[in-house]
Amino acid sequence: MEQPSNLLLKLSRSLFEDSTDREKFVLAVTNPQAFNPAILWVRSKPVENPFYVENPLDWQPEFVDRLSLASKPGKHPLHQAGHYYCLDFSSIFAASTLLTISQPINTILDMCAAPGGKSIFAWQTLNPKLLLCNEVIGKRLGMLTSNLRRCQIQPSAAINLDSKIIAEKIPATANLVITDAPCSGQSLLAKGDKAPGCFHPVTINNNASRQKRILANSAKIVAPQGYLAYMTCTYSTTENERVSEWLSNKFPQFQAVEVPHLAKYRSHLTEIPCYRMWPQDKLGAGAFTILFQNTAKGQTNQLPADFLNSARFTNL
Repeated sequence: MEQPSNLLLKLSRSLFEDSTDREKFVLAVTNPQAFNPAILWVRSKPVENPFYVENPLDWQPEFVDRLSLASKPGKHPLHQAGHYYCLDFSSIFAASTLLTISQPINTILDMCAAPGGKSIFAWQTLNPKLLLCNEVIGKRLGMLTSNLRRCQIQPSAAINLDSKIIAEKIPATANLVITDAPCSGQSLLAKGDKAPGCFHPVTINNNASRQKRILANSAKIVAPQGYLAYMTCTYSTTENERVSEWLSNKFPQFQAVEVPHLAKYRSHLTEIPCYRMWPQDKLGAGAFTILFQNTAKGQTNQLPADFLNSARFTNL
């Protein structure tokens, strides 16, 4: 059993008042466990499901299956043929805020899209007229476009630009912007991966600052009455609740949306409605998620032709 660091213990005290809750959290982080894999069907499920499927949770969308621990969905021929996308259940949880959006969504921009799971979830949920997937790290772009093509996500296009440039080029154009923001990745430890320095205040503060920059640019791209979804895979309140509060103050027209199906996961660490999956819940390594709506009135801008011409459409 790995001994918890002083920084992890300090974090636990900031997250939970009750000592039993703190102990459960620390134990889950320091003793990695296997979590049930999940698949997101992008085509109709076969009559006979090739996998053993766990009982769905009450909020789980019909196009998602949570599989037995022994399942290897990435090795099945249906995966290579693009019938489904493999992702962890924490990502399903984070993206599930999009299930509350009922109005038609014409354009979606996923600001930090690679490898593509949340883009594909949004496409399957909202059936947009155009899905734009941005990835600023060039070497990750191939993986993103490969997944979009394999799963036949159309119409979709990949771009490789800094968030500031996108905000300057296409302000007030997207009905939904997804920002699965770069973070300290503390939840990686709960599934046995490495995240060096993830509990250090310098790492946390640097990530929070980067998230604020990306979110500020993302907010400028959201059309009036559109949505901004912010999510991370880390535990620190500095990167999650405090960033959400900062966004609410910086852009008061953006109002946090209640997500009824996640009510029992509501964060106790802020007054605004946002939601957390904890590793001790044993569903996934952890996630934070919040959905904002831009309450401003006005016109939605059209995507400029030169911007569309520069995008890499995945059906080409």
